[in-house]
Amino acid sequence: MIQAVVFDLDGVLIDSEPVWERVRRGYVAANGGTWQPDTQSRLMGMSTGEWARYLTELGVRRPADTVAEEVVADMARRYDDELPLMPGAIEAVRRLAGYWRLGLASSSPTALIARVVEDAGLTGVFEVALSTEDVARGKPDPEVYLTVAQRMRLAPDLCAAIEDSSNGLRSASAAGMAVVAVPHPAYPPQPDALALARLSVPNLAELSVERVAAL
Repeated sequence: MIQAVVFDLDGVLIDSEPVWERVRRGYVAANGGTWQPDTQSRLMGMSTGEWARYLTELGVRRPADTVAEEVVADMARRYDDELPLMPGAIEAVRRLAGYWRLGLASSSPTALIARVVEDAGLTGVFEVALSTEDVARGKPDPEVYLTVAQRMRLAPDLCAAIEDSSNGLRSASAAGMAVVAVPHPAYPPQPDALALARLSVPNLAELSVERVAAL
């Protein structure tokens, strides 16, 4: 039986992928790089260090550490202006928290995770909140999900994972978790990744206790 639910953050609880795309696309253009047609899909799931290095490969003429620092600072300013919570996000988290232990496995940097959790009024709800900054490899590698399960002292197959992106779905599935897909309409996962999910729901309102328990 499922004993814990592990949420992704970007694209699941906050509608941040459009914000990330605008910020990073603008940053690349302003610093001599060239945004490619597949850039956004490749970036989704990368850790901070991975995407910062990737932006330099697009031609950004700045050190990767500086790229990460400046992009994350811009994201933080935008979150201060308006936190783009997904519809029903807080309700879904609190609904499932009434039945299961919760974790968070995100590609966002630790500072942004903390800001979102606090601003959303969810401090203390997630037993473990982990950024891919704190593991060696970002999604689609399963390390972040495996580490969350380890810190919760649970086998991965006792956890459900809530994901939206191709790389996120692949990461959670490779970790051995029961995967629930909540595809973002503007950034739909690839069919092969979506096929890894045991359950797919169109939005968080459909993420019921009964459906998670049935996993």
